[in-house]
Amino acid sequence: MTRDDSRLRRAEKSWAIAVHFIRRELRNRYLGSISGGLWALLQPLMQLVIYGFVWTYVFKMRLPGGDASPAAIVPFLALGVWPWNAFSEAVMRSATAIQDNAGLIGKVAFPRGVLVLAAASASFLLHGIGFIVVVVVVELLGIPLQLAHLPLALLAFALLFALALGFGYLFAAIQVFVRDLSQVLGQVLPLMMFTAPVLYSREFLPERFRQWLDWNPFTFYPEYLRAELLGMGSVGVAAQLGALGLALAILAIGYAVFRRLDPRFEDFL
Repeated sequence: MTRDDSRLRRAEKSWAIAVHFIRRELRNRYLGSISGGLWALLQPLMQLVIYGFVWTYVFKMRLPGGDASPAAIVPFLALGVWPWNAFSEAVMRSATAIQDNAGLIGKVAFPRGVLVLAAASASFLLHGIGFIVVVVVVELLGIPLQLAHLPLALLAFALLFALALGFGYLFAAIQVFVRDLSQVLGQVLPLMMFTAPVLYSREFLPERFRQWLDWNPFTFYPEYLRAELLGMGSVGVAAQLGALGLALAILAIGYAVFRRLDPRFEDFL
């Protein structure tokens, strides 16, 4: 057997293990629930109705240009909330993936990184389904979307997955040694959401504060999705390349830290 054949077999084995843990993660999330996986379809629709009602009729939100109709506000919110749900849940679940499986790690030899990959993948699969459901429902309700640009939106979703996975690897490794990291993340992530244009537009802020949004790595995604699917504003090539570079850099750094600390996990679990 050549070295290339050996690498290929290891890659196939790692992929098979990853698929097994992704299925396990999805099954465990709905184990014992009455609705099962149907909740992945119902929850985004219910959340969309609630957000649309509150922002339209309670807060009387107006989009840039003065549009206050539900037909404009509902898709605007949807394109910020669902990517955020996928990202925040993936980061939180990935951060505790090693600690939550401490007993398994001590008994079975397998690549520990697949636990982080499974947690992040399951979150994006579930919320990705919700995102597609919301897009379809919005279109059926007659709210105009530029569906021809949906492939670009899905590519942005994939890039967001890479960013979340990178943070997941980094935080999962640190969580083994710093057990209260997950509690800190529980406080930091809501702050991160409110300092990104998830529930509002950049134009709502005083002009002197708008540039600060660019320091938030999540800011690119709702703005890009709204530009592509709603035609609301534009995101330049430099911003797209910056988001790509940042996501790949975080993924590389997170995985490198994870690999470096991996041999010491069992001593602290």
